[in-house]
Amino acid sequence: MRDLFARDPDRARRFTRHIGDLVVDLSKHRFAEETLILLLDLARAVQMEARIQEMFSGAAINLSERRPVLHVALRAPAGSTLCVNGTDVMPAVHAELGRMHERVRSLNAGERKGWTGRNIDTVVNIGIGGSDLGPRLAVEALRARRATRLKVRFVTNLDGRDLHGVLEKCDPETTLFIVASKSFTTLETLTNADSARGWLTQRGCPTPNAHFLAVTCNDKAALKWGIAKDHVHLIWDWVGGRYSVWSAVGLPLALGIGRAGFQEFLDGAHAMDRHFQQSPLDGNVPVLLALLDVWYSDFYRAATRAVIPYDQRLRLLPDYLGQLVMESNGKRVDRHGRAVRQGTSPVVWGALGTNSQHAFFQLLHQGTQLIPIEFLLPLKADGDERHQLRLVASGLAQSKALMAGRKGREHRHFPGNQPSTTILYPDLTPFTLGALLALYEHRTFAEAVLWGINAFDQWGVELGKQLTTELVSQLEGGLAAAHDSSTASLLDLYRKRNTTRQG
Repeated sequence: MRDLFARDPDRARRFTRHIGDLVVDLSKHRFAEETLILLLDLARAVQMEARIQEMFSGAAINLSERRPVLHVALRAPAGSTLCVNGTDVMPAVHAELGRMHERVRSLNAGERKGWTGRNIDTVVNIGIGGSDLGPRLAVEALRARRATRLKVRFVTNLDGRDLHGVLEKCDPETTLFIVASKSFTTLETLTNADSARGWLTQRGCPTPNAHFLAVTCNDKAALKWGIAKDHVHLIWDWVGGRYSVWSAVGLPLALGIGRAGFQEFLDGAHAMDRHFQQSPLDGNVPVLLALLDVWYSDFYRAATRAVIPYDQRLRLLPDYLGQLVMESNGKRVDRHGRAVRQGTSPVVWGALGTNSQHAFFQLLHQGTQLIPIEFLLPLKADGDERHQLRLVASGLAQSKALMAGRKGREHRHFPGNQPSTTILYPDLTPFTLGALLALYEHRTFAEAVLWGINAFDQWGVELGKQLTTELVSQLEGGLAAAHDSSTASLLDLYRKRNTTRQG
């Protein structure tokens, strides 16, 4: 890369792309002009543009579940048309969005009371996976944009310490719970919801179910659990959990930043949708990023990709992308069920920028593995400009050092040639965050198209769920069952320890 920059002083300009206020610098990557031409030929060979149009047309591109994939419909403006099996889904999408905004208005206006007549002032979202990571990331990232009086908290872990730690900060008379589960059968979520309901009952609430909302595709199960019909917000089976923050799953965000802020968030994502659907391949940023991902994974055998935000507000972005990318593209068969012949998703990981420099950046600079890196940097100071100047300098210094390296003897030699993308944005507004998350969604889909896999199922998650349900039944019922020797001995240790404590 040092030679590429030396031969072409205009390289940064030629390989930097702009999408609205987002600036994406691809110049610090191991590719020459010919490389990019060949990678674009690969995109054409897999009919990338046709596959993008299939998604936006409502075709059932999730082949294993025979479903369309329409998270793009959730942020399309009113008046749009998007049909599934001859039915336009947009009226239902905007009707549910209207119900969500009315919920935000009524809660913020104090029209919704707790059982003692006091105003609801705290909302606790109970969910896991896509029903937690997306809204939690967005709420934390946009906390400074808070436009309502409501406090929003999250519970996800099955470990009871998570729930109990949140409940310690809540008043049962003024707390409302959102149970977010697409299937409304998720063990972790329903266990926490049951315990939250018990907490209300133990503290004197005579109508605990009235303190619950549901966000689900399975309204019958929510009603059976005890949630009133007008307290159920619907999502659709064509929305994958990790793509659902744009739906009623995003209710915690709307409660935090208000109707106008949430609409701005949707608008940012829709702007990225238009870019992805309409841009030619050589200017299509999600496609270009996906091509580089495949270039490193399959041609360089890079097993991981690091995401390093130099922005405290994006602290949870690596966790969010871990699910988005690895649950989508961690597949060993193609979309027709045949074994793949190449690698698929890398491991996606990362942490905050300056913290990382004093932790694992040693590995990035002088380790033996090739790890493509992504830097995200805000240009505008949200507070102290002195801090911001040093923050930007730190991030840009790292990307330069990783690319250029430095000659030295033995321990002081830095080989450089480590590839990175730098994404700059003026400030983290709801619009910018929406555009960023949609960029990553479309990049993930484009990767799947290049690998010929289905990004929208997650059968690998199901086996562990099924076995967990079986083991819970056995442990709660005291039943014996045949297991491998390891599982059997570990279960026996748990039973003995549990029996000892009860005694």
